[in-house]
Amino acid sequence: MKKLVHKGWRPALVLILLLIIWEGSCRMFGVPDWLLPAPSLIWQEAISGWSQYSHHLFSTIQLTLLGFTIGSSFGLFVAIVLHMIPKLREAISPLLILSQNIPIIVLAPLLVIWFGFGWLPKVIVIVLVCFFPIAVAAMDGLRQTNQELMHYMKMAGASKGQIFRKLQWPHAIPSIFSGLKISATYSVMGAVISEWLGANEGIGVYMTLASSSFRTDRVFVAICLIMVLSLLFFGIISWIEKALTKWQSKEADQQHG
Repeated sequence: MKKLVHKGWRPALVLILLLIIWEGSCRMFGVPDWLLPAPSLIWQEAISGWSQYSHHLFSTIQLTLLGFTIGSSFGLFVAIVLHMIPKLREAISPLLILSQNIPIIVLAPLLVIWFGFGWLPKVIVIVLVCFFPIAVAAMDGLRQTNQELMHYMKMAGASKGQIFRKLQWPHAIPSIFSGLKISATYSVMGAVISEWLGANEGIGVYMTLASSSFRTDRVFVAICLIMVLSLLFFGIISWIEKALTKWQSKEADQQHG
């Protein structure tokens, strides 16, 4: 907790200063609320409008968790398969990179045409957003295994499966978690984009309704919710990473000290 306070007080101070400048500018120059509401008005709307957006929030959380779980699992599976079969990796990797050059916002309408307005196209959008970071991070982590240790294990007669389970996979975990953290933040964005395309509820729907009625304060509330959700998911993944990689921290401490 002390470390968090020590690292976080500077960005928190900058954020508070920005909010004060924002609030003061809105009051000093008489900026209309529909154009740019002051932070105090956004906060009031966030508190008083809980009943208006709570079901949208829970819907987005459910959609995000489902898409993130499927996308991360699929990304890990593809990374392991491509790592174990180098020739397949050489054939597929360029296509994976090429696929990321297609904007999701362009693919999304096609998914609606093919799969309708149900949950399936929304989940596919999140899966597409989450898949690539975790797949690339996992493949890099698996490829960067200590070659000396691998040589020793081969000399000891370890099978390919034993080398993967006892050496490559444990050493790839930090890279995998890096990909998971990126995917976790992207998953919220993917959920909101999918809700823009057609949904009955969700933060994307709440934001669309707010902007069409010039409720700028509600649009900012939606933006804040997206940021909080992204930070929350990032924090949960970071906490799990620290809990599972304590052994690496101990090894690093022993090497340095």
